[in-house]
Parts: sequence; C-alpha cells; structure tokens
Amino acid sequence: MDKDELKRRAAAQALEHVRDGMQLGLGTGSTAKHFVELLGERVRAGLNVVGVPTSEATRADAERCGIKLTTLDEIDHLDLTVDGADEVDANLDLIKGGGGALLREKIVAAASDRMIVIADESKLVDSLGRFPLPIEVIPFGLAATRRAVLQVLATAGCTGELKLRPGKDGHAFVTDGGHWILDAHLGRIPDAPRLAQSLCAVPGVVEHGLFVGMARTVVLAGAAGIQTIERA
Repeated sequence: MDKDELKRRAAAQALEHVRDGMQLGLGTGSTAKHFVELLGERVRAGLNVVGVPTSEATRADAERCGIKLTTLDEIDHLDLTVDGADEVDANLDLIKGGGGALLREKIVAAASDRMIVIADESKLVDSLGRFPLPIEVIPFGLAATRRAVLQVLATAGCTGELKLRPGKDGHAFVTDGGHWILDAHLGRIPDAPRLAQSLCAVPGVVEHGLFVGMARTVVLAGAAGIQTIERA
C-alpha cells in the first residue's frame, strides 16, 4: 500500500468526526487534500457544513468539491479543524508548514474547538526536527532577522543550516500572506515548547511551524491499520 492510499485512509477516519451543521477548518497539503475531496462527496450527498480554508490552494479544492466556504471574519469559532503534519511526536506536538501555509493553518487551528491531525505513520517521530522547521518572515531586514533567529536556535541547543526557501521560479518562495520562509535544518529539537516561545519574540518573524499543544487527536494510517492517539 503506497503512502497516498494511507493518507486517504487517515482522511476517511477523520471524516467520521464530522457532523451536520459543523463549521470546519480545512487544512493544506496532500493529506488534507484527501479530506477535502472526501468531505465534498459527503456534501454532495446532503451533508451541511461550512469550511474555512487555510490556503488559496485549499480554497480552490473546496470550491471544486462544492463545499460552502466562509471566513473567520464572518463566524466566531470553528468546531473542528482537520489538517496534516510534517512531523508528530509522542506529545502530539507538530512541525507543519512544508507547504508554506503555516500562518493561516495556525490561525485556523487556534480558532477551533478541536484539531485533528491526519498523516501516514512515517510522520510519527521520537523527536521533532528531522523535517526542516519553517519560519515565516517578512522580507524587510531579512539578514537581521536571520541573525536573530540563528541566535535563538543556538540558545535553544539547536544547530544546523538556515536556508531561504526557493520558489519554482528560482526566487524566494512567497506565502499567501506575501512573506518568505526560512527553513531550519536542525535534525533534532531538544525542547520544542521553549523554541516555539523564543522564536515568537524575534522581530521579523511572523510565525513558525511548531504547533505546540494544539492537536487534540492524531490519526495515523499504516500497513497494520489506523492508529488514533488522543492528547492526555
């Protein structure tokens, strides 16, 4: 069974938590795309929900699938957000943002009563950091921001390269919010909550891909079946 099929199975399991009338956060990425497509099938069969997309790509997918959309300016909360992750540890803390949508993903997750993460079992790790940590920054003063981020990483016991993410055109990758991304290739993050807090204090950093204490449930699909982990 390939990873794409595993991702779809995890998405299908998460769909069982969706109820008629819910307001949903719709994640970004290959696994979340499966959820949107499966949700669209339910909507066409009569399910009444409304979604808030976390990226322009997800917005396009949801519209194609016939899912009614809204914004966080029009509603005051979300019942549930379903999203993928690049890494998940035993505490259900995450690295997200490989697709570049971390800022909107975190805003939507924070506005939700519950966040369910869907992934294939390869995303479960002993320690976060093998996947490069995305740090979203404003372009102005990039060199100064980069120096400050490197200092924060060093203080947190993290070492590795900090690279500006390139776009398909060879220039800097630009997020939906018009920002750039620095990818921190750390290998291991000794204390994710500490690093998350420290990065937020750096001027020029808009957001980072450490989602600490946000996921309530993680659904992992593997060759042996579905594993559901709940936050204690």
